[in-house]
Amino acid sequence: MTITTRYRRQVLPLALFCILTVAGCEELPGETPPAAVADMTAAPGAGPSAAAPSGLSLALGHPAWTGGAVPDGQQCTKFGGVFPRTPALMVRGLPLGTTQVVVEFNDADYAPLSSDGGHGKLAFEAGPGDILLPAVPGETTRLPPGVKVVAGNRATGDFAKPGYLPPCSGGAGHRYFAVVKAVGPHGKTLAEGEITIGTY
Repeated sequence: MTITTRYRRQVLPLALFCILTVAGCEELPGETPPAAVADMTAAPGAGPSAAAPSGLSLALGHPAWTGGAVPDGQQCTKFGGVFPRTPALMVRGLPLGTTQVVVEFNDADYAPLSSDGGHGKLAFEAGPGDILLPAVPGETTRLPPGVKVVAGNRATGDFAKPGYLPPCSGGAGHRYFAVVKAVGPHGKTLAEGEITIGTY
């Protein structure tokens, strides 16, 4: 066999393969196209987002919480609260890389507790997609598995309690809200949103 003949036998099949690859080959029997795989795994409105969104979609997760008056009994125990809890929160659109959701509770009308979790900061274990954060007890650090106190409230004197401090203005009409953050490795905030809890 001559060198020329050997060269043709090696190079021509490779060239033919390259032409078919560029032109686009027919699908193999039983093989699912990549686009179809994406369609099956990314149902609209569910599952992880492909990239970090600019904000999270938030909603109160119990009909008693409407964003208006705080439900009776869910104020702090100092003003008659009975086993007060955080409101359940529906969080949608957690981006890829999310490992927990951090919720910072604040009183918009009392400056010392109006930002950065003035009424407490809690972390819930979570992954990408959507999650319903359960209601958890206030005025305590004893929380269900998967939930922990990141920072207690900053109330002082006889208002001071451990963990999350429920609305505690004594009925002065203060506005309470929460900042919700999707957090990834090393504490990086991937996305966030804000929601009104109610007035008390």
